[in-house]
Order: sequence, then structure tokens, then C-alpha cells
Amino acid sequence: MAELGEERSSPEEQQVQEQYEHGTSLSKQRLFDLEADEGSANAVRQKADWGTIWKLAFQCIGVIYGDLGGTFALYSLICRHAKVNLIPNQQAEDREVSTYKLELPKRGTRMASALKYSLESSLIIKYSLLFTTMIGVSMVHGDGILTPCISLLSAVGGIREAAPSLSQDAIMWISVVILILLFQVQRFGTDKVGYTFAPILVLWFAFIAFIGLFNFIKYDPGVIKAVNPWYIVKYFQRNKKKAWISIGGVILCLTGSEALFADFGHFNIRSIQLSSCAVLVPSVLLAYIGQCSYLRKNTEDVTDAFYKSIPKPMYWPQFVVAILAAIFASQSLISASFSIIQQSAALGCFPGIQVVHTSAKHEGQVYVPEINTLLMLACVGITLGFKNTLTIGNAYGIVITFVFVITSMFLVLVMVMIWKTNIILIIIYVLTIGLIEVLFLSSTLYKFVDGGYIPLLFASTVVSIMFIWNYGYKKKYMYELENKIAMKTLTDIVSDERIHRVEGLGLFYTHLVHGIPPIFTHYVSHVQALHKVLVFISIKSLPISKVPAEERFLFGRVKPGELIFRCIVRYGYKDSRKDQKTFEELLANQLKDFIGEDSGAEDRQRELALVDNALRDGFVYLMEGTTSCG
Repeated sequence: MAELGEERSSPEEQQVQEQYEHGTSLSKQRLFDLEADEGSANAVRQKADWGTIWKLAFQCIGVIYGDLGGTFALYSLICRHAKVNLIPNQQAEDREVSTYKLELPKRGTRMASALKYSLESSLIIKYSLLFTTMIGVSMVHGDGILTPCISLLSAVGGIREAAPSLSQDAIMWISVVILILLFQVQRFGTDKVGYTFAPILVLWFAFIAFIGLFNFIKYDPGVIKAVNPWYIVKYFQRNKKKAWISIGGVILCLTGSEALFADFGHFNIRSIQLSSCAVLVPSVLLAYIGQCSYLRKNTEDVTDAFYKSIPKPMYWPQFVVAILAAIFASQSLISASFSIIQQSAALGCFPGIQVVHTSAKHEGQVYVPEINTLLMLACVGITLGFKNTLTIGNAYGIVITFVFVITSMFLVLVMVMIWKTNIILIIIYVLTIGLIEVLFLSSTLYKFVDGGYIPLLFASTVVSIMFIWNYGYKKKYMYELENKIAMKTLTDIVSDERIHRVEGLGLFYTHLVHGIPPIFTHYVSHVQALHKVLVFISIKSLPISKVPAEERFLFGRVKPGELIFRCIVRYGYKDSRKDQKTFEELLANQLKDFIGEDSGAEDRQRELALVDNALRDGFVYLMEGTTSCG
């Protein structure tokens, strides 16, 4: 047998480009030109898989600090350490929250201090960080649209092995029906069917691992030599530009890890780390190696290598499991989109919309009706518009590489400024994983006109919505801050005998964490009444995942001697805000605790009695507000 690096394809085959359909990504995409030997192409695949291992590891490390992962979690981590937030609502008390504190290396570095100073002193850099975060978020939304389309079209397309006469239009309509059903069941939550996920996915990985091992032994065990990185070098030396273009398809080997953070609302970190390293990666590697072995002997099957390499007795079981695995893969990205929207709204970067918590056990399991409808319409539209996976695959690659590159950019900032990682290790990371990801991105952008424009068009729309909303929120906050009421004005209002004091506890919502909003004077001049107990409430999101319930409320007196208080209600981006009754009970109890600690013995009894009387008359919401950006 000739060495892997020496064997060539026939002249006829040199004109054919592979359209490789792989079971793990369930997508069809050009991978390599058959002018190159399959061994070198396999080496490129292996490089991608080991890149997955490293990427998963780094994402898991990032999640340990953010507890939810994703671009927003990394951005929030940076906000905790440096004052890069565009809204000046930070308070020293925020850092006293137990979950806010970071266990950081005690050693300081000039590079960390210099980077922190640069981030805090430049408005352009602050806007750039937020804008980059929004791009990463919008790409995950694009991923949530493309994954269901490409996964189901590819999986359903496998039916042609049993029914070759079935048209592409028929496959398209079957996929559309499954897509609609998938989105319709989202309202019931993944916990209702979640118990089926694990056994089906374990069966899926077992199937592709067994089939890969079977093909490896049966056809050409010699492809194992392709794990030698030297074949990657030879592949690029031989094919040059074609090799660079081809790796835009290799990126599909990494699909799924870009949305890993969504799983942390459902599973713990350790289980995801173990399953990724012990199940996912070995199974995928065996599948790749097996298909390369199969293609060495069956180059004519290059357009449908996955299904054609399945032994006949296993076809139908594998087909059914492939459909189910495609649905579960789609579910993961849909859940990621919901999670991202929840985080975006909590951080003041998306309009406030209804977020439904579908599980009493897992707070990370959420459902957003409006987003679900928009995703369904987008998925159906793309499936009907493109009908096949080739064009969608070009768009898919751009989405994934953008998420990877942005994640790495934020990780480098975290490593330098927060973890204070050794500079040599940072350089190694940038020169290996960083450069590989940039190479992938440049290759996928080459296919811009062949469908790559789809995610960029979608991302620009989402970023525009997020940026405009955040900009409007910031302008409103700054207006209230610059025109807040002076303490003398508040004293005059409270002492004015023409202002009637009525029973009950009034909750006046405001964005401000300091001062009284200007609309308060407008309210008093029109109503001519104030409640006997008045609380100015500011809902505030901190750049952490969760705030303990006992630390949620931060009280203070607006005016000594009066029952006028300020309450900062602090949430993490993962906290649930759904139970209004619990909120009122906690607020009342925390208010009485504050009075008990703040007042003298005589005043304490009088004020507590007045508060109890006010509580019996109920809460009155004087102005509805929106969440603030931490």
C-alpha cells in the first residue's frame, strides 16, 4: 500500500469536490478537493476535533466564573473587574454580594493594570466591547435559526438510501413539518421530554462510534497515520488556496460547542466536561476515521458518505436515531437563543419581553413566546428558500467561526486582566487556537456570496435592535440622573400641607440608584397625594449569574425622620423574576428588618406599626419601570 501522502486520485476525480455529509454535524458541506489525498484531509479533520477539546475546556473554565457561559457571561465577568459599563449605576455595596467576589490570583502584573486602565479610560473601547458582545449574541441567534434547518434537512435526506426516487422538495416539506412541530412543543419545556435526551444521544454516539470502527477495520486501517500533523502541512503545501477554502467545511466538525453555555441551565459543569471528553470526542473521532477509511475504497460515494457507509442491517435504526439526534441538536440551539434573550433583557440590551420558566427545578429552562415564533418563521423561510444544505452550510460556518473568535477575544482579556495568566501561555493560546480560528473565519467568509451573507444580514438586524435599545435606555438614565430632584425640593414636597398622605405602601419605580427622578414632581403636582410609606425602587442587574435572596434588597433612607426609603433590588442575569407575590413578601420583610436595625427603640416601634398598617392596605405601584443595565 502506498503511503498516505503519496496516493493520488484519478484525473476524473480531480474535478470533483467532496460534499461530505457527516452524522455528527448532520450537515452537507465541501470539505476537500479529491486532488488531495484523503489522508491529508483526515488530518485536517483531526486538527478540528482536537481544537474542539481545547475549546470546550476553555469554555468550561469561563463558565466556572460566569455559571452560565456564553459571550454575555464573559462580558459580565470583565464588567465585574473593570468599570467598562456605559451606565454609571455601580455601587460599592454591589461588591459585597457574596457571589460577586472573585477568587483572583494575589499577584499583580503591569500588563493587567495597564489593560484595565485602557478599558476604563476609553469610551471607544467600552462601546467596542459592548458592540462585540452584541455581535457574538446575534451570531448565536443565527445559529439557533440555521441549526434546525441544516440538521433536519440532512437527517431527513438520508431517506434517499431507501427511497432514491424521493425528490428534494419532498424532503424539504418533511423537514418543514418537523420544524413546526418542534417549535410548537417548546412551550411545554424541555424537562417534559428531557429524560429521553440522554438515552437517545448515548445511542447515537454509540452508533456512529461502532460504524466508524467497523469501517476503519473493514476498509483501510492505514488512515490512522493521518493523525500525524505533518499531513496537514503537506495538505496545505500541495493545495494552497484550495486547502484554505476547504477548511471552511472542516469547521462544521466543531458545531455544537459554540452553544455549550445553554446546557448549564440544565446540567452541572462536571457532567458536561465528562460527557464531552469521555463520550462525544471519542465517538466523533471514530466516526471521522471510519468515513475516511470508507472513502479510500469508495470515492464515488463522496456526496453521501455518512449514510452510504452504514452497514445495511443498521440503516433504519441509524436513520431513526439520526432524526431524533437532529431534533435534540436543534433543541439545544433553540434553548440557547431563549437563554441569550433572557440575559440580554436582564442586562438592558434587549426590549423587555415575556420570559416563561418551564421548570420549577431548573431555572435555566426558559421559553420566550415571541422569540419562538420569530425563530420558527425564520427557520421555515430559510428551509423553503434554500431547500438544500449546501448554501445553508456556507452560512452556518460563518456563524460558528464568529462565535469562536469573539469568545477567544474575551478569553484573552480575562486571562490577562483577571486570571493574570503567564504571558507565555497567553501567547501560545493566541498563536495556536486564536490563529486557527481566524484562519477558519477567513475561509468561511470566502463563501459570503454563496449564502454567507445570510447570518451577517440577520446579525446586523439583531445588533441594531440591541444597540438602539441600549442607547435609548442609557439616554433616559442620563437624563434622569442630570435632572434628579434636589433634597430641598423633596423636603418642600413632604412638608407641603396641600399634599395629602394616604394609607398604603407606595412603590415608586425608577432607574436611578441615587437621587429622586424628575418625574416625581410631575406625579405629585397632578395627584396631590403621597402614601404614608413610600419606597423608591430601582431594579438593577449585577454582572453575576445569581444574587442570593437574602442579599437581594439594599435599603436606605431618602429623608431622615420620614418613612421614605430607597430600595435597590439586585438580580443576576440568571435569576428568576416571575413571582410577584414572593417579591412583595420579601420586600416587606426586608423593609421591617432595615427599620429594626436603623431606628432607635422608640422610633422603631412607631415606624414598624405604621409599616404594618400600610401593608394591610396593600402595595400601590405608582410607576412601572424596566430593568436596569448593571
